[in-house]
Amino acid sequence: MARRRSRRAAFPGSERSLDRFKAEVMREAGYKVSPDQPNQVKYEVAQSLGIPLVPGSNGQLRTEDAGRIGGQIGGRMVRELVRMAQQQLQSRDPR
Repeated sequence: MARRRSRRAAFPGSERSLDRFKAEVMREAGYKVSPDQPNQVKYEVAQSLGIPLVPGSNGQLRTEDAGRIGGQIGGRMVRELVRMAQQQLQSRDPR
């Protein structure tokens, strides 16, 4: 049996910061994101990809489509985190 992933952040208490970061990254990507409900951006991402995602049950949603939605969001967040880390490392470089 497959193990379900936990939807909790690795560091307790960091959820709000991650939500704010998600909202900022997705807003910069051109999506309309409510700072109060950043998780709602998944519906806008799904619509832009042509994936029928609606609030409530999405039992008919294919795993591939769910991954495409999450990949758009998580991928942008990871790219921005990497960019921020590289920028921080460059500012420390004495060269």
